[in-house]
Amino acid sequence: MEMWTLVVYFVLVLLLVGGMLLVSYLLGQRHDERATDIPYEGGILPEGSAHVRLSAKFYLVAMLFVIFDLEAVFLFAWAVAARRLGWPAFWETVVFLGVLVAALLYLWRAGALDWNAASRQKA
Repeated sequence: MEMWTLVVYFVLVLLLVGGMLLVSYLLGQRHDERATDIPYEGGILPEGSAHVRLSAKFYLVAMLFVIFDLEAVFLFAWAVAARRLGWPAFWETVVFLGVLVAALLYLWRAGALDWNAASRQKA
């Protein structure tokens, strides 16, 4: 029965969220204007459909960016504490960078970084 604190916390969180939603509903503004339902972003009125099909390349580049950006965060954290961590951490980082370079070479070799469709069809 040591879980009672977690149950109390969970109930309090639910009450807090419910209270915030209720207060927002009661005190929030209501708009009836025709322009309320029109999406508006960056000062530009929308043109055409919002259902634009994007190429899978877009998502691939986004995933690669996130993956390699996270590795940069790990390397930055290592660089901050490099002296304190010593040589074992240095060699672990060399292995980490080796795996990154191998992954990048694999993606390059597989054509994941090639945006030119004509060169992919020749191979």
